[in-house]
Amino acid sequence: MSTAMVFFTSMGLFIRLSSETLHVLEVVFFRNFLAVVLMAPWIMRQGLGALRTEKYGLYSLRAAINLVAMAAGFAAITMIPLAEATALGFTAPLFATIGAVLVLGEVIRARRVAALVAGFVGMLIVLRPGMEAITPGALLALGNALGISITALVVKKLTATERPEAIVLWMVLLQSPLSLVPALFYWTWPDPMTWLWLFCLAGAGTLGHMCWTRACSLAEITQLQPLEFIKLPLIAVMGFLMFGEEPTLWVWLGGAVIFCSTAYISHREAVLARRKVRESLDG
Repeated sequence: MSTAMVFFTSMGLFIRLSSETLHVLEVVFFRNFLAVVLMAPWIMRQGLGALRTEKYGLYSLRAAINLVAMAAGFAAITMIPLAEATALGFTAPLFATIGAVLVLGEVIRARRVAALVAGFVGMLIVLRPGMEAITPGALLALGNALGISITALVVKKLTATERPEAIVLWMVLLQSPLSLVPALFYWTWPDPMTWLWLFCLAGAGTLGHMCWTRACSLAEITQLQPLEFIKLPLIAVMGFLMFGEEPTLWVWLGGAVIFCSTAYISHREAVLARRKVRESLDG
C-alpha cells in the first residue's frame, strides 16, 4: 500500500507535465491505452484465459465510474495546487460512508456521525468558502473523490474472486475505447518529451493499481486507509520542487482533519464488522 501511494502521488506530476501540451482528455486516453501496451507482455505470458471472468457487469460499472472520476481528477490537477487536490481527495471515505447509508441502508451511530461532520469541516477548512472562491478545480477534485469512493467498493468486491492483474487490465481495456471518443475532439500528437511523461504516467498508474489491488486482497481497507495520508507530504515536496507550489496552512490543517475523521470512521467500521462476526459465531 505504501508503494502504491508513492506511484499514485507521482502521477500528479506526470499529469501536470503531460497536460502542458495536450488536452486533459487526451491525457486520460493515453494513460489507459499505454497501460494496455505496458501490460501486453503479461497478457502474452498468461494467455487470454487469464481474462476469463463472470463479473463483466462489475467490471463495466467500475470502468464507467472510474473513467469519469479519472477525467475529473486529471482536470483538477491542472487547475489547482497538487497538495490541495490531494487533501480534497481524502474525502472519498466520507462519501463512501454516506453512500452506504443512502444506498445500502446502513445505520450509523452518533460517533460516526460526529466523525463525518468533522471530515466535512476539514473540507471547508481547505476550501474556505466565503474567504476564498470555491474554484471549479476544487469541485472537480471532490467529484473525483466521490467516484473513487464508489469504485473502491467495487474493487473490494472483485478481489474476492479476481486476480489483481486481471482487475487492473480489465479497467484499462474497457476505459481505453471509452476515453478515445472524447479525446478525438481535441486530438494533437504528443511531442517526444510528452511521450516520456505519458509513459511514466501509464507506468506509475498501472504499478500503483497493481500494488493497491494486491493490498486490498491481503488486508482490510480499514487497515490500509491510514497509509493514504503519506500522499500529502509527498505531493507537497514534489509540487514545491517541480512547480514551486507552497501548500497553505489551511491545506495542511484541513487535510489532517479530513484524514483523522476518515481514519476513525474506518476504525469504527472494522470494530463493528468484527463484533457482527463474533455475534454470528456465538449464535
